This record gives sequence, structure tokens and C-alpha cells, in this order.
Amino acid sequence: MILNIETATKNCSVSISKQGQLIDIIEYVGEGYSHAEKLHVFMQEILANNNLSTKNLQAIAVSKGPGSYTGLRIGVSAAKGLAFALQIPLISVDTLGSLARQVTKMDVLIIPMIDARRMEVYAGIYDSDYNTVRQVQADVLDENSYAEYLNQKKTVFLGDAVAKVQDIIKHPNAVFYKDKLPSAREMSVLSYEKFRQQDFEDTAYFEPFYLKDFITTRKK
Repeated sequence: MILNIETATKNCSVSISKQGQLIDIIEYVGEGYSHAEKLHVFMQEILANNNLSTKNLQAIAVSKGPGSYTGLRIGVSAAKGLAFALQIPLISVDTLGSLARQVTKMDVLIIPMIDARRMEVYAGIYDSDYNTVRQVQADVLDENSYAEYLNQKKTVFLGDAVAKVQDIIKHPNAVFYKDKLPSAREMSVLSYEKFRQQDFEDTAYFEPFYLKDFITTRKK
């Protein structure tokens, strides 16, 4: 029994899974990041709704990034706190690898992406079996972005950067899935696989995968 936490984007999402099968999910997408207010409430609700307590959990899984700095900090802090208090393993799940699993039953390349600043995105590239074709990196977009992959076959773009990409990339093999965000739903299979392999994080020292350093700006 694993509690999965996803807060890398505007979607505050919590699920419970057993042996990789989804039992229940609670999530909310808001224009503002409300994870600090909603995450702990969702965790309490999902346990209560299924007549469970924290004692029933064998691990805590968290989406590790890349994504929103604030969102990742909130999710990882909550996951680490629970794992430490319950003395159970902490599992990290790749945010974009999980998002890629929202594309099913298609012989395509999959490019899940998260919006970064200006014309930049955080993107990974996967085949239709969710194997990594190219590691996650920060990409600056132009009309030739991902041409080497688009020239091979149909390529599905999804994530909160799709609107930005669709305005730039006009290749006939480009397919755009709108309104898709990382969710704790797809984490279930990945977190269970890591649990079986005993692929756990060091609860004390684990940090989110920001990909780039967080940059602050002073108010004028």
C-alpha cells in the first residue's frame, strides 16, 4: 500500500495504490498554487475515505520533478515528513516519465514537457513502451525543435507547455494533447515497481530534481 504525492505543477494530486493498482485519487487543479493548503487535507481525506490509517502504508512516493520549485518543495517536504515519522521507505518518481504514461495504445514518440521561463521547457522523450529515448533536459524552443524525432514518426506533446509549443512547431507529425498535467494516478505502477526493487531514497537527504537552480528576483 503506497501513498503517492504529485505537486510538480498546478495539479495537487494524491492517490493510494496497492501492488501498483490505483485504489483512490483526490486532485485539484487551480490557477494559483494552493498545494500548501490542500495537500495535507487531501492526504487525510483519502485515507479516511478508504477506511485506512497511516499504519496501513508501506511506503510514501513523491513526484521528484522537474517542475515548480514551490510545488516540489511542498510535496517533497510532506513526503519526507511522513516517511520519517512512520519509518517507512521514501520513493521518488520521475515527473515526466509518469506524465508520459497518459499516452496509451499508440505507436508514437512521446514528449512530456513542463513550462519553464519564456521559450524554455523541461522535456524528456520516450517511446510508446515508455522507455527513455532522451533524458530530461531544458530546451529552448524554435520552429526546428525536436525535428529529428518528428521526422521519424508521429510525436505526441503533452503537459502544461503544450499551448506554447503548438504556436511554434507546425510539423505534420506533431500531435498535441491539451489539458494534461502530471497526476498521482500514473504514479501507481512506477512507485510499486521501485518498491519491488527496493529502490528507495535517503529520507534525510533527498532533494527534488529542479533541473535548474531556483532564481529569485527582488521586488522593485
